[in-house]
Amino acid sequence: MDFALILFVLTSITGLAWLADRVFLEAKRAPGSREPIWVEYAKSFFPVLLVVFLLRSFVAEPFKIPSSSMRPTLAVGDFILVNKFTYGIRIPIIERKIIPIHDPQRGDVVVFRYPLNPSEDFIKRVIGVGGDVVEYRDKNLTVNGVPWPQEHDNSYSYLEGLRFETLKRATELTDGNPRKAHTIGINEAAQPVYASNVRAFPGRENCDYNERGFRCKVPAGEYFMMGDNRDNSDDSRYWGFVPDANIRGKAFFIWFNWDDLASFEFKRIGSIIH
Repeated sequence: MDFALILFVLTSITGLAWLADRVFLEAKRAPGSREPIWVEYAKSFFPVLLVVFLLRSFVAEPFKIPSSSMRPTLAVGDFILVNKFTYGIRIPIIERKIIPIHDPQRGDVVVFRYPLNPSEDFIKRVIGVGGDVVEYRDKNLTVNGVPWPQEHDNSYSYLEGLRFETLKRATELTDGNPRKAHTIGINEAAQPVYASNVRAFPGRENCDYNERGFRCKVPAGEYFMMGDNRDNSDDSRYWGFVPDANIRGKAFFIWFNWDDLASFEFKRIGSIIH
């Protein structure tokens, strides 16, 4: 069951229990008599649950990074905070936007519901917004004909299961003024896209694939997402576009990292996500 739903149910139960006692039962108790234990628990837990529910629904929600698809930006075991209001106010549980504020921008790191399985959350970087033409050829990205230049600086290594992976590390610059910088990892031995892994998805006719890469035009109201670990990311190349209704929030802060006892990375704590 979804944690937000569990939290909502617990908040509702404790709130109703407290209200029922206040309206109906309190006046019937003898003066000086002790409250029932269930009333004490309800009065103690309701304010805490309510504050947590409101903060989690409208301000910031924690997530844990489960995969390496966003390395080097985000590592397995990173606990991050996601801004829940920057893109608009949404009704809790059903996540329906009722007050638009901002739209996701190219370069944002975004948490969203996976289009092929909306019960699962994914995190990727926004590469294209509605109307954009995204092209990725020979590991080089362009959006609306404007290149996103890469400045290669060093290598990046990490443990993936029992394998030790080494990537070429680069700083990629988005389009726009000013350009925003983020770090990506590139496996030079991998293909830009494996066409055999591309699923059927809504809007598939907007994309063209070949051995050098792909070209996609993003439908209105949708987004094209890619992982920073470009050659180890299951993203819009393979399963298509993300509707605005699936957006959950913008990732902005790493508050903890603890994949296991052997990989406790203190240096990542407190990092701003770019």
